[in-house]
Amino acid sequence: MSDGTRIEGTAADSADRPETPSARGTSAVVVGAGLAGTTAALALADAGVRVTLLEGRPRLGGLAFSFQRGDLTVDNGQHVYLRCCTAYRWLLDRIDATALAPVQDRLDVPVLDADAAPGRRLGRLRRDALPVPLHLGRSLATYPHLSLAERAKVGRAALALRSLDPADPALDAQDFGSWLAAHGQSARAVEALWDLVGVATLNAVAADASLGLAAMVFKTGLLSDPGAADIGWARVPLGELHDRLTRKALDSAGVRTEVRTRVTSLSPHGNGRWSVQVPGERIEADAVVLAVPQREAHDLLPAGALDAPERLLDIGTAPILNVHVVYDRKVLERPFFAALGSPVQWVFDRTAASGLREGQYLALSQSAAQDDIDQPVAALRERYLPELRRLLPATRRAEVKDFFVTRERTATFAPAPGVGRLRPGARTKAPGLYLAGAWTATGWPATLESAVRSGVSAAGAALKALGHSGARLPFEEAA
Repeated sequence: MSDGTRIEGTAADSADRPETPSARGTSAVVVGAGLAGTTAALALADAGVRVTLLEGRPRLGGLAFSFQRGDLTVDNGQHVYLRCCTAYRWLLDRIDATALAPVQDRLDVPVLDADAAPGRRLGRLRRDALPVPLHLGRSLATYPHLSLAERAKVGRAALALRSLDPADPALDAQDFGSWLAAHGQSARAVEALWDLVGVATLNAVAADASLGLAAMVFKTGLLSDPGAADIGWARVPLGELHDRLTRKALDSAGVRTEVRTRVTSLSPHGNGRWSVQVPGERIEADAVVLAVPQREAHDLLPAGALDAPERLLDIGTAPILNVHVVYDRKVLERPFFAALGSPVQWVFDRTAASGLREGQYLALSQSAAQDDIDQPVAALRERYLPELRRLLPATRRAEVKDFFVTRERTATFAPAPGVGRLRPGARTKAPGLYLAGAWTATGWPATLESAVRSGVSAAGAALKALGHSGARLPFEEAA
């Protein structure tokens, strides 16, 4: 190991770690310290299990991380969540970070159409304090980016969507785009409304997305509770939440956390225990939670753990590109906006969170970015800066002080039709081995919420098998 520290999965030499009768002799290893893994580790430790958390990277947080670029603290990508993301909100509360990632008082999304005539460029998607579905009625009725006929058809499609059961396997086999077309949705309605929301949450356009997952997103976010779609996001760097504060919570819970520690193999013993191999060390544990990407999980799974492990390799991936632009002056008055008629999708003001003292720092979050993900920075600069000038007139007088991109080529699993049958649950056929990750069968697309739910589900399954049936999980619904 890089720091020479010896890891003992059953070590009892942590004098400051409380040990209850139920915890005595019970240990677990969690492999992977993204949101799924850290959630599983916290849930297990809170129930009295001795936990060792292993992460190959030098930090926690998985794909929700920050890095330094000169004086800027940069998030690798813009992450948001909704009020309906109850598991992720539990995690924020558990790490004492709720105040650092607040939710809007009421859903309000400015939508700029680059091609619209002056006076009609700005529309808003916002809710009223009315019951579902009336809470969006006024917003839809006055939305300038759709015709009157298109707005009426959107309302009818929303009511039809509300009647679908996202858990129906038949829906997973269909694509959302065909369903929308069959329900009278024009190409403009798909662009200006359905994909505006869907691309950001599913990381796929409607034609490429499972109807089951799309139905889940729209039913839960827009058609379940008036406040369900209110948007939250971090006002500090992601590393503050999912590395520093998470590490502090893990330490307080007695979790032993090791970074720069890559697991090379897992092997079961005949007595029901497990060996986890890392360079130079072998860790013994009663349970293992494998919270790594699906391809890495496939490579680590012992024979027989899943009936068809090759299915993990059939779960596709989808990229997200983030474009970062620093101007010498303020060019955007709003905290964020969404765009139409432009390759630009969502733009966020990250000035305060990054520590920038002069000027303004905008982050463009580009989901389903297959066409741009491998383009050179110079080509992306030529593509996106003119678009920002079209959308934000104030940029025409501003100087670009910095321009850079961050790329996540495998940011999420691809929510393609049929993906539901490929996603495994938390339990494997190998006693004591559990799976976690946004790609597992949570019912959600690859979001912060899905990752946290998967961690709770894996911890719940492990606790039940370990005899902790009375342990209260942090989020019972997720398990």
